[in-house]
Amino acid sequence: MKNRVLVFIAALVLSLMASSTHAQVMQNSPPRDGVFDKIHTVNMEPIPYVPLREADVVWQKRIWRVIDFREKMNHPLFYPEVSQNGWMSLMQLIMDGLNTGEINAYSASNDQFTTPVTYQEIMSKLEAPKRVTLARPDDPDVTYDTVIKQTFYATDVKKFRVKEDWFFDKQRSVMEVRILGLCPVKDNIDEKGEIRGDEPLFWVYFPECRGMFAKNEVFNRQNSAARLSFDDVFMKRFFSSYIFKEENVYDRRISDYAVGLDALLESERVKGDIFTFEHDLWEF
Repeated sequence: MKNRVLVFIAALVLSLMASSTHAQVMQNSPPRDGVFDKIHTVNMEPIPYVPLREADVVWQKRIWRVIDFREKMNHPLFYPEVSQNGWMSLMQLIMDGLNTGEINAYSASNDQFTTPVTYQEIMSKLEAPKRVTLARPDDPDVTYDTVIKQTFYATDVKKFRVKEDWFFDKQRSVMEVRILGLCPVKDNIDEKGEIRGDEPLFWVYFPECRGMFAKNEVFNRQNSAARLSFDDVFMKRFFSSYIFKEENVYDRRISDYAVGLDALLESERVKGDIFTFEHDLWEF
């Protein structure tokens, strides 16, 4: 009988301690927004590249692509417009990484990662006061010039340029591609509010970004319990793009010698050349 009383008292004390601990946790932290704690993504590390020797590369081609966020397949990289519950767009993730110093940015004047730029320099350029021409509210036919302060939003970026190398590794007998850099691009708008063309902002070195990309999720339309990381999207090529330049002796873009449908066909030709080269390697 005495033992039963002791067991009862011990169980009561443990129950009170658990209730007290649970109450303290509830008071010090917000409720969990989900049915389980996400621990795998936040601790994820990118799969390292396979070591590559110069002697093993028997063929190589460098190309530049454009990822247009207006294409449906690329929407997971553009949304959400406002970050929520640790889920954010690709541009917002990169800007946060630059702000915290986790990654570095390089000038858009060239794509060789030679001129570093700081987060403050990027923001001062993006949000610099701009002279515009406006119509008077009382008389729309009369216009006047004024200076307004610009505010930069991650949603202003509708495209990304991608610099990558395709190569054949004879040691492993595989055709492989490795992304070298990403460049966000926004519309260049003149004083009258008309779009003049694309404005590249800066370059980031992709291998340096992989650690950050691997720890952040991208929406999965098929299964929310198996969301992909940004590193998965790029490494597994889960995006739509078109080629706007291949390395050439003139260092010119496709748009410099082809326009309209001809430019699109030229882009497909470059992609087809890579496919044909790999196909012919295994033709008996």
